[in-house]
Amino acid sequence: MNITVISVGKLKEKYLKQGIEEYVKRLSGYAKIEIIEVPDEKAPENLSKLEEEQIKQKEGERILAKIPGDVYVIALAIEGKMKSSEQFAADLDKLATYGKSKVAFVIGGSLGLSKQVMKRADEALSFSKMTFPHQLMRLILLEQIYRAFRINRGEPYHK
Repeated sequence: MNITVISVGKLKEKYLKQGIEEYVKRLSGYAKIEIIEVPDEKAPENLSKLEEEQIKQKEGERILAKIPGDVYVIALAIEGKMKSSEQFAADLDKLATYGKSKVAFVIGGSLGLSKQVMKRADEALSFSKMTFPHQLMRLILLEQIYRAFRINRGEPYHK
């Protein structure tokens, strides 16, 4: 399986980089992992709705430019469907079984994802009703992908 994580913004925190590197290494035995960072738009604190949409649109265009046509896209969005780790694992297994071996997970910037990116997505996935920093979501996502492969192979994982 080829898995791409497309994320807005550059990762700066050393501890997050180390965690992500660890999960990419662990996943190398299960799948090919690629992480693509697209630049975020600088945004002042107090934005109008129009300015927010413009920023999301610019970031969205950068995201969409990185998604080939034959990729199954899963957008991480607070309004997406919540799944258990076991459901997530079963869904990833189904994708691989039915010829969707190229999967891209998309993580938006601090304002979320544009309407265009959400339209391109084949599904929207939510990890929680809580808001997480988008940089931290990369690590959480990779851990859950790793957990999914362990579950699907019947290997032990931390419950």
